[in-house]
Amino acid sequence: MDYNIQQWLPTTKKEVEQRGWKSIDVILFTGDAYVDHPSFGGAVIGRLLESLGLNVAIVPQPNWQDDLRDFKKLGKPNLFFGISPGCMDSMVNHYTAAKRRRSDDAYT
Repeated sequence: MDYNIQQWLPTTKKEVEQRGWKSIDVILFTGDAYVDHPSFGGAVIGRLLESLGLNVAIVPQPNWQDDLRDFKKLGKPNLFFGISPGCMDSMVNHYTAAKRRRSDDAYT
């Protein structure tokens, strides 16, 4: 099975360039991994905006604890930045039902 990288919303500057875009209309940030499936909100919002003719890129799980390069890597959009916290509540993601800290993040 052959995959074409242009089937998915771009997540890097290189992928934006491969599409031949001069600029991005909307950049979405999401706390979820980028999975192009209807159960992932970032993908749904991105595809909806794309269906309206907008150039949309997505930054999944940006690192907010370093020099913030993930927030700068695609530049400034023509219209707006969109932000989605992700599908799973952080308390559920980080703690078990017994209130013990989880040892790993199953969704990263």
